[in-house]
Amino acid sequence: MQKRLQSLPLKNIAIHDNYWSRYINTVPAGLSYQWDALNDRLPDAEKSYCMHNFKVAAGLEEGEFGGRCFQDSDVAKWLEGVAYYLETNRDPELEKIADEAIEIIGKAQQDDGYLDTYFIVAEPDKRWTNLRDWHELYCAGHFIEAAVAYYNSTGKDRLLKIICRYVDLICNTIGKEEGKIHGYPGHPEIELALVKLYRVTGEKRYLDLAKYFIDERGQQPVYFDMEKSRSDPQAAVDPQIFNHTYYQVHAPIREQDTAEGHAVRNAYLYTGVADVACETGDETLLKTCETIFDNIAEKRMYITGSIGSAANGERFSTDYDLPNHSSYSESCASIALAMFAKRMLEIKRDSKYADVMENALYNTVLAGISLEGNRFFYVNPLEVVPDVDEKNLDLRHVKTERQKWFGCACCPPNIIRTLASLGQYIYSADDENLFVNLYVSNETHCKIGGRDVTVSVRTQYPYGSGIEIKVKTDSDDPFTLALRLPKHTFLNRMTVDGAPAHEVLEKGYLKLKRNWKGETVVSILLDIPVLRIYANPKVRADIGRVALVKGPVVYCLEEADNGANLGGFELPDDAALREEYDNTLFGGTMTITAEGVKVVDDGNASLYRTTPPKKEKAVMKFVPYCYWNNRGKGEMLVWVCREIK
Repeated sequence: MQKRLQSLPLKNIAIHDNYWSRYINTVPAGLSYQWDALNDRLPDAEKSYCMHNFKVAAGLEEGEFGGRCFQDSDVAKWLEGVAYYLETNRDPELEKIADEAIEIIGKAQQDDGYLDTYFIVAEPDKRWTNLRDWHELYCAGHFIEAAVAYYNSTGKDRLLKIICRYVDLICNTIGKEEGKIHGYPGHPEIELALVKLYRVTGEKRYLDLAKYFIDERGQQPVYFDMEKSRSDPQAAVDPQIFNHTYYQVHAPIREQDTAEGHAVRNAYLYTGVADVACETGDETLLKTCETIFDNIAEKRMYITGSIGSAANGERFSTDYDLPNHSSYSESCASIALAMFAKRMLEIKRDSKYADVMENALYNTVLAGISLEGNRFFYVNPLEVVPDVDEKNLDLRHVKTERQKWFGCACCPPNIIRTLASLGQYIYSADDENLFVNLYVSNETHCKIGGRDVTVSVRTQYPYGSGIEIKVKTDSDDPFTLALRLPKHTFLNRMTVDGAPAHEVLEKGYLKLKRNWKGETVVSILLDIPVLRIYANPKVRADIGRVALVKGPVVYCLEEADNGANLGGFELPDDAALREEYDNTLFGGTMTITAEGVKVVDDGNASLYRTTPPKKEKAVMKFVPYCYWNNRGKGEMLVWVCREIK
């Protein structure tokens, strides 16, 4: 197994990108907004109870536990987002708020190290009795990630020490040894977090616990069937939805070959599996990761990089089952998919993983948050008709407008920690290679082996074709600059200091190995045409339909531009697709217009008729999917009917 590539430190990367900065610039206000939400200070929004629960557990407030049993995880993700932001921005007031929150968390911790407010306040006698459903290990995982991020960012180890005490208790409570609980989490997440903790502390028992959770999962007899809580009426669930595949325990990990169950759990699980495979050199685990990833990307993923097509169980269903109007496509699932893809990219060095990572980030992840950073989608369908979605109870999971907050608010803090950590996705490096995975305008200072290197990227990607990369170093020791050729783009030309470059294309990366001493300018011109995309005929929902993409950006029709009944539009196969950059729309964006036809409402009130409907010429205007619903409620459509003559 090749040495794994590593992300560059966030503190070394300064992003100033036309496409991404509009979102990244909302992070400080977004963190403040979410802190208000966690403290129940948002009027007319669902209550969070998060900090209330910690204060009650710490003895600082009177009251009962509020919210879901996994509310603690929202605080953890918020703290992780704060950590990433502080790594690149000095903000003493925000850091003070975070430090005070950490002190409250520390006071809530029990004498033996236990830390979960649901069981401290509401069910103190039921610790570890329902690993399947009650999210103790899931919450612990998110706090591990927050602790590692905060330590790396600020150098402060208060939260890290708190969490290490808790994880040490978990290590002493759960495992394969005699007298321990032989279980694993119902909601995976702690696996990937334990690997992060192992890397920062060097404590091998943390890696061993992650490996145990993976190796034990799906073994017979299935632990969840034997848990003490199975006799507890509160633990009753619908077995048709919450079955073994839902929890990814239908088979041992090494025998699983399709992506099953709850989409977020699945992608978090396999992110952790990839981490453990890399750390332990386990080729069998890595092969399983490759198989699961390919099943997702080739048969179970939407064009927008979202996963989890079924609302019941927020889960995968089967190959090619990708309905548009009822899609669940949770924001957290696309974030988890981007994390999984990032791990596979770092291990396999193949651009197919970067393509999926980019697809999820540019489309579904950004669709989950408003341009102001204070409204959120949990569910991300590819077709919305407000009157239908609001009145058809089978579609009650679909919101026609972004929400201020959710009672189950896993997505908002997850999105903000992703935006704050975007730099981790841009580059990957080892001692001899610097991989550029995303074309985002930035400056970075890094070390490639012992070489001090400065890299500057200037681009209008994904709308503009030119990319300029300046590499500066005083070292005359050669290394390789690997530049990704993104999916749906074509290399027009590449030069180095104005001279044609003789590139080597390997697994989707243009590789330039040379002595970079001094300052070198690499210029790339990509052709990024608007492309018609057609789904595999096995995707029944998209037969006879077409979608438009430009590079990684998926486009959609919105009622704001095209009027109602978007399903009545038909796009001819030979229609010209005209690109126009609109400075007044969404702070500046590329739009696409095309001439087609639209079914006419002729006033005939009969429900069915023997004559075909009339059509008239119509102009369609497409905008990036991620921006939809930033202009109020209305219809939205990604897959448009084709006019077949």
